[in-house]
Amino acid sequence: MQHHDACPLNDFIEYEPKIMLERSAQFYEQIKRRHSIRQFSSRSVDQQIIENCIKAAGTAPNGANHQPWHFVAISSPDVKQQIRQQAEIHEQGFYAGRANEEWLDALAPLGTDADKPFLEHAPWLIAIFSQKNSVEENGHKQSNYYVHESVGIASGFLINALHHSGLVTLTHTPKPMSFLSKICQRPDNERAFMLLVVGYPADNATVPTHALNKKPLTEILSVL
Repeated sequence: MQHHDACPLNDFIEYEPKIMLERSAQFYEQIKRRHSIRQFSSRSVDQQIIENCIKAAGTAPNGANHQPWHFVAISSPDVKQQIRQQAEIHEQGFYAGRANEEWLDALAPLGTDADKPFLEHAPWLIAIFSQKNSVEENGHKQSNYYVHESVGIASGFLINALHHSGLVTLTHTPKPMSFLSKICQRPDNERAFMLLVVGYPADNATVPTHALNKKPLTEILSVL
C-alpha cells in the first residue's frame, strides 16, 4: 500500500465467534421482515428520523470517497402531488405498450399498475440522485467513479436504516425519471437514480405472496 494520510482504526468492535453467529442470525431475522408494500398510512414521521437514516446512507463505501449522491427528502403535499402526476403519466405509457409481454407477465403476480396513490399517501418520498461529476467551489468539475455501484450501495444502506427504524419502504423507478430532476430542482450533473416511498403501512397493507418466495441459500451461494 502506498503512503497516505491515515488515522488509527479505533471504533471497530470485535465479538466472540459465538456472539458473531448470534448477531448474524438476529440480523437475518430482522431484515427478512422488510417488505416492499404499496399501501401506506398518512401518519407523520419525524423529519429527524429521516435525516438520521440519510446520514447512515452517507457512510456507504464509494469510489475514491467522492460520495456521488444527493438525497431529496419530500414531505410537501404539493410536491408529492406533482411527482405522482408525472410518474403516472410515464407508468401509463409503460403499461399501455412500452413494456413487452414478458415484462408485464413478470409483474402480474405483484399486482402493479399505473395507479400510484402511495406517492401522495406516504408521509415521505426520498428522491435519490447520482452525480456523474462534482462541481467544486472554484467551478472545476471532478469526475466521479463507480457512480452506480456507489449510489446503489448507499440506497441499500438507506433502506436498511429505515427498516431498522421501524418504517416500511417501496423502491419506485418510473422510466424515464428526468421529471424528478426538474421537480426537485437538481443540477445538470445529477441523474435521478431511485424514488423511495417511506412511512408506516396502512391498516390494510398486504405483501404479494409471490414476493415472499426467496431463492434458497443453495441457489444464491457458492463456496470455493
